[in-house]
Amino acid sequence: MLSSSIPLIASENVTSIAVRKCYLSDFGHRYAMGEVGKRAYSGCRYIDEVERLAINLTKKLFECEYVNVKPISGTVANIAVYRAFTECGDKIAATPVEFGGHTSHFDTASIRGLRTLKLPFSVENFSIDVDRAVKLIRKEKPKLVMLGASVMLFPHPVKEIAEVCREVNSRLVYDASHVLGLIAGKQFQNPLEEGALVVTASTHKTFPGPQRAVIFGNPREDAEKLDYSVMPCCVSNHHLHSLSAYAVACMEMLEFGESYAKQTVRNARALAESLASHGFNVFGEERGYTESHQVVFEGGAEEQNVLEKNGIFVNVWPSTRMIRAGVQEVTRLGMKEGEMEYIAELMARALRGEDVRNEVRELSSGFNVVHYSFDSSLGSHLSAHDPSIFDF
Repeated sequence: MLSSSIPLIASENVTSIAVRKCYLSDFGHRYAMGEVGKRAYSGCRYIDEVERLAINLTKKLFECEYVNVKPISGTVANIAVYRAFTECGDKIAATPVEFGGHTSHFDTASIRGLRTLKLPFSVENFSIDVDRAVKLIRKEKPKLVMLGASVMLFPHPVKEIAEVCREVNSRLVYDASHVLGLIAGKQFQNPLEEGALVVTASTHKTFPGPQRAVIFGNPREDAEKLDYSVMPCCVSNHHLHSLSAYAVACMEMLEFGESYAKQTVRNARALAESLASHGFNVFGEERGYTESHQVVFEGGAEEQNVLEKNGIFVNVWPSTRMIRAGVQEVTRLGMKEGEMEYIAELMARALRGEDVRNEVRELSSGFNVVHYSFDSSLGSHLSAHDPSIFDF
């Protein structure tokens, strides 16, 4: 499927061959409950080395004091933060789901008995309305404020929200799941530098790693509380094969992350501008359409289905007329601005009723090697879609 399509799902990416080999390692059979050097199981010497390596690489990438690499999904990471920083019945605040906020900031938070307040949102700026959000936080004094979102074109007002959080003794957490790779590549806001206490993130969107998650930051006296909230409260075994894969992805991002993130942002802007030139109603025009990997334009299920039939994959944001596209995966496969312009043309033609499936297949066939990775050292004959990667 991947070799004959244009994948523009904003929450996905393609991993390198080196990362995939870790997925299929013997670590997938093993358990390592407990902390590094203090496991409940024997035989964890090398697992300890890998986890220690993953922690240190994360600290280097994000310039932080505290790291926990045990969460197995972004939602689990957020649940652990709720367990550490709130009590049942507390209020938290987050970006509304109808404007791109994540369900783990709302529905999932209810398992802790939390009530989530909706941060006011400016559709014109496609970001949180700072003045109204500050008033809400001052009035309601939530125990926790969650920034970051699943639809995120521009940086969130971390500095301004951090200031009012300090004033009312709230903790500010930044869910970087969608923009983690852009932060690692130093092409997006650094939430820790701007005042966030802790960052949670999944590791498989703009960050081209395995499907798991990480928590990091500078939580001072809260570090032990966070660790306990992750394990044993939310995780027992923490999927060691994908942990080792995450460590490899960290190495790749240290080596190639900046160039990859720069091209991702350039591609997103090129796609947005090209879609607008073809008559699409692209959100965020006043601010240059996007500063992330995402492009958002007006459309619904009918448009999504037409594009899917032609091999172009996007997704409608639930209960809206908003289609979200992400360019991080096609960027990793080597596409640049010229391909973004062509993709926009193909999308426009498909929605006018043309059959562009053959052109989509032809374009995709030329981009099947994972870039910004160590794959070249494994043999240039190995492609993103080559089943022989499993022969070892």
